[in-house]
Amino acid sequence: MGLFGLCSFIFREALLKAAERMPVNKENYIQIREELARAGVTLVAVSKTKPVDDILALYELGQRDFGENYVQELVDKQPLLPQDIRWHFIGHLQSNKVKYIAPFVHLIHGTDSVSTLKEINKQALKNDRVIDCLLQVHIAREETKFGMDEAGVDAILSAEPYPGAPIKGLMGMASFSSDLSLVRSEFALLKRIFSNAARYQPQFDTISMGMSGDYRLAIEEGSNMVRIGSLLFGSR
Repeated sequence: MGLFGLCSFIFREALLKAAERMPVNKENYIQIREELARAGVTLVAVSKTKPVDDILALYELGQRDFGENYVQELVDKQPLLPQDIRWHFIGHLQSNKVKYIAPFVHLIHGTDSVSTLKEINKQALKNDRVIDCLLQVHIAREETKFGMDEAGVDAILSAEPYPGAPIKGLMGMASFSSDLSLVRSEFALLKRIFSNAARYQPQFDTISMGMSGDYRLAIEEGSNMVRIGSLLFGSR
């Protein structure tokens, strides 16, 4: 068994045996789901580090879109859960790991380079699939966050399309800050870039921004897909 296989086995055992965890907050889920449905916003339940039982609890309530940040964790969870789950990869994706999630991933949010996009396209075609992608834009003040600038977005969109990896929109993460005016301005920036691009990209239909602490602000600024974890699954 190789290193990847050994890590996979160890992680899977840990998931199945997880006993001490905060239960899923069903009341929050129902309230948020209804709130987002009225606004026409898609909820991606961020299930990173959470065991399969917790994911199943939301699945049984009707949730189908789940987001994971780590390839290893997603590869381990996917075969243990219902096959109609739509898996979103929302973390930083290294090109050499695309092949592991290409057979089943629904949407890749963090496409932040040409090399990654090319690899997604290659692996999608290899698996006879089309994998929708979002370009990740750096809108926060923190340098630790990934993403490209507006010029990078324009360069990719003006190049030849990738048939296996169509670009469906943009994703961004605001600064981790209590300054709501700052956060709002960052979301507004992403919406402006999205709107400018959408005029020339008829397939654009998704702007993914907003998390547990700022999703309402993101929706006010035009988000139609939010990534919520702690409000549903508890703190990590």
